[in-house]
Amino acid sequence: MTDPVLIVGATGLIGNLLVRKLIADGRDNALHLLLRKPADKSYGAATVHVAPTKEWPDVIATVKAGRAVSCLGSTMKKAGSKEAFAAVDRDLVGAVGKAAKAAGTRQFITVSSTMANAEASSFYLKVKGQAEQLLRAEGFDRLDIIRPGLLRGERSGDARLGESLAIIASPVMDRLLHGSLRRYRSIDAAEVASAIAELLAQDKPGTTIHENDAIWKLAGKAAA
Repeated sequence: MTDPVLIVGATGLIGNLLVRKLIADGRDNALHLLLRKPADKSYGAATVHVAPTKEWPDVIATVKAGRAVSCLGSTMKKAGSKEAFAAVDRDLVGAVGKAAKAAGTRQFITVSSTMANAEASSFYLKVKGQAEQLLRAEGFDRLDIIRPGLLRGERSGDARLGESLAIIASPVMDRLLHGSLRRYRSIDAAEVASAIAELLAQDKPGTTIHENDAIWKLAGKAAA
């Protein structure tokens, strides 16, 4: 990996798995991680930048990454309010995208959600859709929007009862979701991370939405 790659949200479920994969693949020499606070873990040869979010645009301007990945994401419970949730999942994602574009980033990859729609009645899906709109407006040479179904994986803290119950039931529910409904199946976060790592090696211009089937294909996994 010679093209500088910037990852924000590297301490989250997908972000952490993505960083670990890139390190394991020997693709960390030109990797830059932008964190809000120091992390008690090793990131190989990656360069770690720690700064409050208001200073992120300045850091992004100095990194000048050719490719950038946003794995940013919160929950209503963790954020504490709708406003605080939107401040991260929409406003911060949009600010990162704007700063990246200004710094010369050609490819931007963002983790969104299945059914994301700026006009959705669900506040969560509406915010995700609005974040996608902000990124589209930047006019990146290549924009990859990742829309996974229910994510499976080990999260640190922030236990989510409803989501945990859904994951437990997912082996049965997944078998009932066929055709266009496959986008709602559960998916392993490690597969999403593998798909993003694969996308970082692609250059074809345009905007592409990647749902479960496309994610599995990128990750080299044939879904049932």
